[in-house]
Amino acid sequence: MASAAIFSSLRRRRSPSLEAFLAPLDLTDWALVETLAALATELISSFSGKEGPAYQRKNSKSLLRKIQIFSVAMECLRENRASSSSRFPSTAFLCFKELYLLLYRSKILLDYCVQSSKLWLLLQNHSISGHFHDLNQEISTLLDVLPINGLNLPDDVREQVVLLQKQSKKSKLFIDENDELLRLKLYEFLDEFENGKIPDSLELYSFFVEKLEIRDARSCRVEIEFLEEQIVNHEGDIDPTASVLNGFVAMARYSRFLLFGFDEDDVEFGVGRHSNKNPSKGLISQEIAETFVSVPKDFCCPISLDLMRDPVIVSTGQTYDRASILRWMEEGHCNCPKTGQMLVHTRLVPNRALKNLIMQWCAAHKIPYDLPEPGESCSEGFAAVSPGKATFEANKATAAHLIKQLEDGTQNAKTIAAREIRLLAKTGKENRAYIAEVGAIHHLKDLLSSPDAVAQENSVTAMLNLSIYEKNKSRIMDEIGCLELIVGVLRFGHTSEARENAAATLFSLSAVHDYKKRIAEQDGGVEALAGLLREGSLRGKKDAVTALFNLSTHTENCVRMIDSGAVNALVGALGCEGVAEEAAGALALIVRQPIGAAAVGKEETAVAGLIGMMRCGTPKGKENAVAALLELCRSGGEAATERVLKAPALAGLLQSLLFTGTKRARRKAASLARVFQRCEHASMHYGGLGVGYAFAGNSANTRDTTFASDVSVQMSISVPVL
Repeated sequence: MASAAIFSSLRRRRSPSLEAFLAPLDLTDWALVETLAALATELISSFSGKEGPAYQRKNSKSLLRKIQIFSVAMECLRENRASSSSRFPSTAFLCFKELYLLLYRSKILLDYCVQSSKLWLLLQNHSISGHFHDLNQEISTLLDVLPINGLNLPDDVREQVVLLQKQSKKSKLFIDENDELLRLKLYEFLDEFENGKIPDSLELYSFFVEKLEIRDARSCRVEIEFLEEQIVNHEGDIDPTASVLNGFVAMARYSRFLLFGFDEDDVEFGVGRHSNKNPSKGLISQEIAETFVSVPKDFCCPISLDLMRDPVIVSTGQTYDRASILRWMEEGHCNCPKTGQMLVHTRLVPNRALKNLIMQWCAAHKIPYDLPEPGESCSEGFAAVSPGKATFEANKATAAHLIKQLEDGTQNAKTIAAREIRLLAKTGKENRAYIAEVGAIHHLKDLLSSPDAVAQENSVTAMLNLSIYEKNKSRIMDEIGCLELIVGVLRFGHTSEARENAAATLFSLSAVHDYKKRIAEQDGGVEALAGLLREGSLRGKKDAVTALFNLSTHTENCVRMIDSGAVNALVGALGCEGVAEEAAGALALIVRQPIGAAAVGKEETAVAGLIGMMRCGTPKGKENAVAALLELCRSGGEAATERVLKAPALAGLLQSLLFTGTKRARRKAASLARVFQRCEHASMHYGGLGVGYAFAGNSANTRDTTFASDVSVQMSISVPVL
């Protein structure tokens, strides 16, 4: 039987019906014969023409010849139906059911060979040949059991079936020698890259164009996308391994530009968010945001924003998808992406309870959920995402072509080059470091002001991906005019995706404290972030609020935040699910300064919004809300304190937080309770907090002097690669 991996891959691509895997239980003898005859005829007509598999031709033709004999036999049985009143032997009926399954498995395997890329078929040459051999063995077993003499077949047809029975017993595994030579040549090219040598261009031309018949950039791109799809779909359960496949992807990408240049028709692939067949390979689209909204927030990895496949807990107690947090660590980060706290160790503890909940939710919503293979370890997961030397060397060679096009290519070539640099910068700090070292940032900067929407969107997204590498942040900030142009995209970008990715870039750059003031001082930058927070998509709002939070941690930015309308936008975001926690955290920082407290105090809905979060928010949201109210009372004067004091239901909410909140929330709630205790009318309004005060006295005796680090903000993105 063809392996589950083949069936799984085909289901991902074509979703065959249930009949492909279950025998028809309700068909009579003759109805089953009719079905088998029709199915066999369909297989022969579908795969015997010019559209047959690019490789595995001999195995495919051999299988089809066997199916042809079954087809003839079924047609004869159909013709004999009118003159035959007897039923088939029970053994024959069981064999026909098995033949039904065998024909469908044959269809799946042949479909797989037709739909797969040429490179993939070469790499899987041994495995797929083995699947054909398995089907031959099943045919042999079936014919051994089939009561041929009891079917009343014509002599010539019966002789063909008997001959097929004998031949099937003698069949051996067949691996096409020519295909195997091509497969080995493919590995030779990879070895050359592994050893730091770039393969000869004439040999690459002979291999890709003359032998594989990949004759243009579009066909080569299809090959690359198919290999990338296998890496994503199988996630480690794949042979060759993901790291080796990444090497072949990098080699194919290099060959594409070396052999076919920057074709004009290639630009179509990058035109906006509507033209990409695979959204994950294209620019950020609304579909991603809609997917994010539909999946419960707690089931999504805070780094990738995708449904977690293998949730694990880090030392800070936060949960991430294993692959995402491993990539984060690979980048050299030693802190928790969500809290910013240092990781005291790198052990990852499986969150089995959450995984079970995710599996139940997926089952309820009929969403496929692929489990990791048993025994999959942290080290194995890390190896799957680590680039090999061959991958890096091939990517270096590709980057050289791309930088050259950015420097003196046509406008279309520059657009394609920007897109490819963006894709190269998606993974691996080595790629990000090298791309920046050879001057990509300088040339990408020029495309930020391009009138071409695709060029601008690709360049700002490439800039975002490059900025994830810490050393590249300084390269971007030191590039004259680059920050100003990124802010320009944020303000006036041609597409919403470009504006959102510009906001995410500012968030990434603002992770460095010394850059926060420079970013805030850019004309219109903070105003644009505030506008995106008010009117952007969910992803855009998250990009904006995280950038504003980072800027709020610099005390000298407070006036700018007020004058730009950012305070008003943050207050408005308190009621927006998905960004409320960050908004409350930013406000808690702003109100520490009297001028910030005054500005927040003037916002009529500020106190009500924070109270609402204390009532219905997440634990971290409640924590940030009570922290903001506490600082508003401390820095906002009597008027602000009175407004907080008169807020409805605050007494009960404080009482609840004092006993059920997080550790920080209890401390802040206790401090706020003591503020009220000192107020002139505290006994009248908050007499019921006696028990809470007793608890507060034991939980917080001093004011926190490091409030900026104490604000708890659930960072929904740590800077995604796009």
